[in-house]
Amino acid sequence: MTRLGVDVGGTFTDVVAVSPTGEVSVGKVRSGPEELPESAWSALDGFRRDETGEAARAFLIHGTTVATNALLERSGGRTVLVTTAGFEDLLWLRRQDRADLYDLTRDHPAPPVARDHVIGVRERIGATGVVQELRPEEVERVAAEVESRAPDAVAISLLFSFRDPRHERQLLRAITDRLPGVPTVASYDVLPVFREHERTSTTLVEAYLRPVVTGYLDRMARRAGDLGFEDFRVMASNGGTLSLAHAQHHAAALALSGPAGGVEGARRIASQLGSEDLLTIDMGGTSADASVVTNGRPLMQQAGTVGGMPIALPHVLIETVGAGGGSLAWVDRGGALRVGPQSAGAEPGPACYGFGGTDATVTDAALVLGWLDPSRPLADEVRLDPARAERAVTQLAGVAGLSTRRCAEGIVEIATATMVRALRRVSVERGIDPRELTLVAFGGAGPMFACRLADSLGIRRALVPPNAGVLSALGLAAAPAKLERMFSFHRRVDDTSDDELGEAFALLERAALDELDGAAAHRLCDCRYPGQGYELTVSALGGTAALAGSFHDSHRDRYGHANVSGPVEIVNLRVLAVREEVPVRLAARQHRPALHAGTDRAYLPEVSEGVKLSGPFMLDAPDCTVRIEPDWIGTVHATGAVVLEHA
Repeated sequence: MTRLGVDVGGTFTDVVAVSPTGEVSVGKVRSGPEELPESAWSALDGFRRDETGEAARAFLIHGTTVATNALLERSGGRTVLVTTAGFEDLLWLRRQDRADLYDLTRDHPAPPVARDHVIGVRERIGATGVVQELRPEEVERVAAEVESRAPDAVAISLLFSFRDPRHERQLLRAITDRLPGVPTVASYDVLPVFREHERTSTTLVEAYLRPVVTGYLDRMARRAGDLGFEDFRVMASNGGTLSLAHAQHHAAALALSGPAGGVEGARRIASQLGSEDLLTIDMGGTSADASVVTNGRPLMQQAGTVGGMPIALPHVLIETVGAGGGSLAWVDRGGALRVGPQSAGAEPGPACYGFGGTDATVTDAALVLGWLDPSRPLADEVRLDPARAERAVTQLAGVAGLSTRRCAEGIVEIATATMVRALRRVSVERGIDPRELTLVAFGGAGPMFACRLADSLGIRRALVPPNAGVLSALGLAAAPAKLERMFSFHRRVDDTSDDELGEAFALLERAALDELDGAAAHRLCDCRYPGQGYELTVSALGGTAALAGSFHDSHRDRYGHANVSGPVEIVNLRVLAVREEVPVRLAARQHRPALHAGTDRAYLPEVSEGVKLSGPFMLDAPDCTVRIEPDWIGTVHATGAVVLEHA
């Protein structure tokens, strides 16, 4: 069955089809104010049809920013939070850390719930059992108060419900009876693990996003069904896909949906070219996303923050910065040239697009420097206008007191520095030496900066995948289906038998595999040394005998030391169910004529396999432009990938 991936970006929407044999077809259209441009739907429909117009069986995988945008813009549903009495201020107290260590005037973003919409419940469960019973009259009082607020969604998070969910279940039934059409979620179902602040925050985010996410996915699935697609799946933050029903009931798991597709695409393509340890940069029109892949697997985090709200759900480690092709250049009050995070987006877009934009962007600067070929369209009706770009950059240069060319150079230098900081945060600041990794640059703008980024980090090898401009959509189309189930399990490894561990895992495995047919289950444990405030997730393969050793090795790799003589504590158990889908096949290209000597620009599909290109050199691909800097050599691979190596 053909799999189609669609990735909606701030400037362009990418569409990729992967046939049952793994062959790839790509398209790129301009994004618009609507949820998915009509041109994208037309492309999706066309990709599944043969020369006669006959439609093949196909299903659609979508990477969406709807959850992320709702958190950033605070546009989710009006939510009521129900919590244990005395803990109503938990979300505002957070963990009593400052938003900025040295700026006493800065505050954390406010939670997406009004303080008078937080309802305290007279009940209490402690670590060892019930401290204060939840009485029926209290259940009715709380349910009536919730109803009086007329919420769009309700979140329930009580103390120690991960140990004993009875009180949450009572409240869930009563509120659902009074408000049958209102999404109501309880923390024991969303995140049954300890740490009340993160558990409460994640549960609130789940409730807050559900009205927005459910409506959006309903509309998308309905349109996909009208076009004859047999299934509709959604990319989750952990790099796997969810069915429509699961995505609608796991809205918080979609907070990093789109960027995760890019990492998955980079991982799959690079592995076929012999690279398993990667530093990835996805530079699109609005932002740039940095991530790390080690031993062929994306580096995962069990908790993170989106829009100022902690979300303690597994997700691919991604650092996003405002450095895209459409990022606006400007001069601050001190006279310094700056780039981003504001973006020209799709409307009006960079000045050179000719759709009404007048401010200089990174794309305009690249055009002024001659990096982009104005004779080649970017996508759809987008044609580059050098005169408009020159005018926009010249106007900014006058404010900054620079020449036009120096201003353009400054814009790309600042954008490069911004991305380097993101790449360092996902590698150096986590104890990973970037010099031992291969940099994979993709997105519509990423390949222009590959050599510069590698130089800044001391990396000697970089890779531009085939179809680099639409790699996120390719990752969506090829991504496996994933489900994860977890619960709290506070035991020391040396006090736990293999039978006890196996029985606990068996419950999680049944729940996960019942929901995902044909999947393979992977057992994982969150472990730590007693007294630590953080955990590392390690494989539980081999039972308790191997668990402590695996944790010691992981701790040494991550932090540089391990207490091999000390005890190890299990904190949480996780089961990850994974169902792999169709592999991507990198097709060999036809032999092309040899490149003429003295050429410093070429169209990539017309360059022969094995040709070595010394920088400075520009390679124009159908969906991106590759810049080979001086002291770098680019080799064209048989698949259309470009392997960049420092001379």
